[in-house]
Amino acid sequence: MEILLIQDIPGVGKKNDLLIVGDGFALNFLLPKRAALVATPLVRKRYAEFIKRRAEEKEKEKSFAANAVAALSGKTVTFARKATKTGKLYAAITEEAIATALLDQHKAEVAPEDIVIDEHIKTLGEHVVSVRMGGQDVELTVKVTEEKA
Repeated sequence: MEILLIQDIPGVGKKNDLLIVGDGFALNFLLPKRAALVATPLVRKRYAEFIKRRAEEKEKEKSFAANAVAALSGKTVTFARKATKTGKLYAAITEEAIATALLDQHKAEVAPEDIVIDEHIKTLGEHVVSVRMGGQDVELTVKVTEEKA
């Protein structure tokens, strides 16, 4: 079923997006919550300007994401943390910490939910982390060293 979102739905889309979703999802979730409208010709005509503006925003977001992916490729983020004698960290490094370090070290703003790691980093050494932006994945190296006392 083709729908027009009339409010932001995390994981689905933003306001004024034209989307094709499953009938059950639309009928049981989006329409009863008044989060979307069925994209009939009348709805398309009435919201044409909003739909056009949102399509332009999507293009800008794609180009911004492509530039960000190019800027992040091959980068290394460095952390100095306290560790045990066996090389385990006292506090794990999370997606939020990596996003903050990217902003501090490389002036690249990345949302924590765009950073994909299997599990939080808990050991010293180099780890490869994936960053998903605009439908593209780029690998980022996270280097964890022992903090000097």
